[in-house]
Amino acid sequence: MKQSWSAFPWVCFAMCVGVMGTALISPLYPLYQQAWHLRTSDISLIYVVYMVGALFGLLFMGRLSDTLGFRKVMLTGLILGWGGTLVTMLAWDLPSLNIGRFAVGLSSSLIVTSASVGLVQISRDGASQRISMITSFLLAFGFGLGPLTGGVIGQWLPHPLIVTYLPSLALGVLAVFALMRAQLKPHPELLAASPLGWRTFIPRLTWAKRSDALAFMLTCACPFFAFGVFGIYASMAPLFLEKMLPWHGPVVSGTSIGVILLASAMVQLACAQMSLRWCGLLGLLAVVLSNAMLVLNFSVGSSLVFIVGVCAAAAGHGMCLLAGISMVNRIASPAERSGLISTYLVCGYVGAIVPLLGAGWVADHYGLPMAISLLGWVVIALATPLAFWFFVHPRTRTA
Repeated sequence: MKQSWSAFPWVCFAMCVGVMGTALISPLYPLYQQAWHLRTSDISLIYVVYMVGALFGLLFMGRLSDTLGFRKVMLTGLILGWGGTLVTMLAWDLPSLNIGRFAVGLSSSLIVTSASVGLVQISRDGASQRISMITSFLLAFGFGLGPLTGGVIGQWLPHPLIVTYLPSLALGVLAVFALMRAQLKPHPELLAASPLGWRTFIPRLTWAKRSDALAFMLTCACPFFAFGVFGIYASMAPLFLEKMLPWHGPVVSGTSIGVILLASAMVQLACAQMSLRWCGLLGLLAVVLSNAMLVLNFSVGSSLVFIVGVCAAAAGHGMCLLAGISMVNRIASPAERSGLISTYLVCGYVGAIVPLLGAGWVADHYGLPMAISLLGWVVIALATPLAFWFFVHPRTRTA
């Protein structure tokens, strides 16, 4: 008789494995740069292509789970991510590598959206708050595990541009097998869903009503800067660490990237009861501090300054995302919530894409220190007044 497996733990496992491969490559950027003689803009492009894939999935495939069911979409995401990781491992030049990274980015959106829907559907009624916390933590754990794994393997094992991807590929096979065997009951929302059609793929982006337009603009600044500050570390930290620290290599950059993600999840749990306006203010100011430490450290080369910057980046990332999504839930009516969340996330992806493209171009022409310093000063100049504006806005004080 065919044995069925309990769904909840295996959906959690599949989600962690699925997102693990997204940042697996980050600590390896200097190795690719050395092996293929890449420019700094090429490295930033690799990260941007991944983010474009994720943005494409969010815009055009974010509602597939409502029509096809979360398991089909999650399996599609896992298989697509597995194929993208394989292409990345076998890549022989920059275009082939970017094809793999686009597939991985697209798969990450499919996995995150389908798993978020699935965990709510298979959990008992009344546990939505607990499921949201579990989902947030597992996503951070999975995303953080990738660069940690990539850093350790890239530092000490032979042929790192091949071997690093093998654990993710092996775990991906297990995740697909487990998700196929998991026992799921038909869900009422899926039974009532509309059939698959071209309307399913139309992006649903909305803006807040006029009375909340300014508050929503300030809200969208939170993911813009949170995604942006993480993007700097995820794409360029492996390149500038040797200019700041006496010790460097894949394990150092991988650890710093992983710590930001894992600590961000801890910050969100610790600040869950914090006042929304204080959370937004401190989050944006932490982003400012993180960028200030990056700019300063090109001059002083201090390990302590680097650690302070990483801690500030983690705190800023966590509090900005917590304040941002809390503010969206405060502003949005039930009918407009999904559209506002999509707009909110798009602002985050834009914050990770546009600044890094500019920084890569500046780095090619004027050097990496100039690029990071210029980007840091721009963030400081923009985020500081926005932080206080967020704090004093009446909508952040009252529901």
